[in-house]
Amino acid sequence: MAITDFDPPERFVAGTVGPPGGRTFFLQARGGGRLVSVSIEKVQVGILADRIADLLDSVGGIEGSDAVAEHAADNEALDTPIEDEFRVDTVSLAWDPDRSSVVIECHDRDPEEDAGGETVRVVLDPTSARAFARRCQAIIAAGRPPCPFCGQPLDPEGHICPRANGYKR
Repeated sequence: MAITDFDPPERFVAGTVGPPGGRTFFLQARGGGRLVSVSIEKVQVGILADRIADLLDSVGGIEGSDAVAEHAADNEALDTPIEDEFRVDTVSLAWDPDRSSVVIECHDRDPEEDAGGETVRVVLDPTSARAFARRCQAIIAAGRPPCPFCGQPLDPEGHICPRANGYKR
């Protein structure tokens, strides 16, 4: 298994390329003269953000609080060029109690089933992890607005709403 380690990274962010409804989601780590981008599903980004927030709420202490993370926010665009090393299949999250750090690993396949493949490992302090989770939540929320009737995402030209018996809204 090839592991690319960022311990700690100079920068670790989630970002998107493309318009709402056609966005591609990326995780990007920079450090030691390297830039690694991996593509990831929107759902995985949302779940990762939620799990990091839950983890920090239980063990992060004051360093992982929302107030402290607000000052560490990174709202800049993704670094270019954006060329994904691989598409993320499995994401793992852990707390390192000896270092009081969050460890995120992105695998191109399930490591339980296949020892080969690629992995990107990022180690974050609680403040950086909370700031990362907040950015993830913000990019998820920046997508298409939901239909007020059925809750499905609205395209700019509308959609066929099941609650309106198939009529376009």
